Amino acid sequence: MSAGAVRSVRDLVVLVQFDEDGPEVGELLVVKNQNQSILLVDHLNTGNIAVCLSVFSDRSIQKNMIVEKSGQGIEVPVGNATIGRVFDALGRPLDGIAPPDPNSVKFKNVMQPPPHPASFKVARPEILETGIKVIDFFTPFVKGRKIGIIGGAGVGKTVLTMELIHNVAKSGQGLSFFAGIGERIREGHELYETLKSRDLLKNTCMFFGQMDQNPVQRVLVGMSAVASAEYFRDEGKKDILFFADNMYRYVQAHNELSTILEQIPNEGGYEPTLFSDVKLLQDRLSSNENGSITAVQTIYVPADDLSDPAVQMISHELDAVMVLSRKVAEQGIRPAVDLLRTTSSLLAPDVVGERHYYLSVRVQQLVQKHESLKSIIAIIGENELSPQDRSDFAKARELIQFFNQDMYVTEEIMNKKGTFVSREDMLKGVEDILNKEQ
Repeated sequence: MSAGAVRSVRDLVVLVQFDEDGPEVGELLVVKNQNQSILLVDHLNTGNIAVCLSVFSDRSIQKNMIVEKSGQGIEVPVGNATIGRVFDALGRPLDGIAPPDPNSVKFKNVMQPPPHPASFKVARPEILETGIKVIDFFTPFVKGRKIGIIGGAGVGKTVLTMELIHNVAKSGQGLSFFAGIGERIREGHELYETLKSRDLLKNTCMFFGQMDQNPVQRVLVGMSAVASAEYFRDEGKKDILFFADNMYRYVQAHNELSTILEQIPNEGGYEPTLFSDVKLLQDRLSSNENGSITAVQTIYVPADDLSDPAVQMISHELDAVMVLSRKVAEQGIRPAVDLLRTTSSLLAPDVVGERHYYLSVRVQQLVQKHESLKSIIAIIGENELSPQDRSDFAKARELIQFFNQDMYVTEEIMNKKGTFVSREDMLKGVEDILNKEQ
């Protein structure tokens, strides 16, 4: 096997020159030093120079060190032995338990091209209950589709995701995958402990590339989790619920890599490959004749600016967008959903049925009217409104409170028992409020 030599080291970027028979893009290289440092080939330059990324930020790599090809890319273990486990971007256990027996698992390369569009399966819409009223009403989960939870820092994106994973695992509706991309270590630990204490890990597989890790690992962890989910969809013929927290951090990690690779940023300040970076991951979260992948993705909004180019790019890939608002959170409503800015292309009669669709139209009309009347009431008072406006305002206020819900994952913090509300009970509750005489 041909060997190369390190020609330069600049932070995470290592240039390796080969005399002949250079490596492939995406191949792992091993530096022959004491640490056996791992390099990932990002791209190839003229003169048989491989531009590589140091996967573990190893500072012991020096110029002229010998580098050998491994002949393989990044592979993660897949199979039933990985369920209930926590892995890093390279498939190494993070839960303090020994790695799965190599004989009980297979290994899958994480760098896979997205499937051909012709292989995508568009099945008859099948609604999945989450037990969370505001989600089941405004952004219903439909098998094989993508839902986004958008919001700034501290408005409850991760807590809502944890609640969704808890409810889905508890109901046993499918196998859950969680990809922690660039988020806090504490949040990942809390999720693991919550699922473990409630004996729900048996339906969950987790991958973490958290804030303390370099951008190489934060980019790769999303791909590793998707590769494992694809295996269970294609080989196990299972329906997958895929949770990614946080997609903005995934873009941010790509942007960091772009900067250290000295690429010229686009007009919005992000990497020039923003579109392809997002599409490559999103297109792999697809369904086919073997099974489905239903994706739930949180998206951090920098400075609460929904017009941010990265937020817009990710949102375009989603079927439904749930916006979490700081103003709603300040009112003590959880989940802190902005009912007016939340949208879903799945809220249609042929998907949710005539009853649900009709109720959603009436609720949105009332919430919009509530927003319009608030400024008037602040000036002249509620008693000066017409009887009809007073009735509508009271109903809207009651509806907003109706969608407030206590969560299982915050029971110990809030000292309030969590609730699971069926879709039928949720629709009945909305009907009761709308039909009430004020």
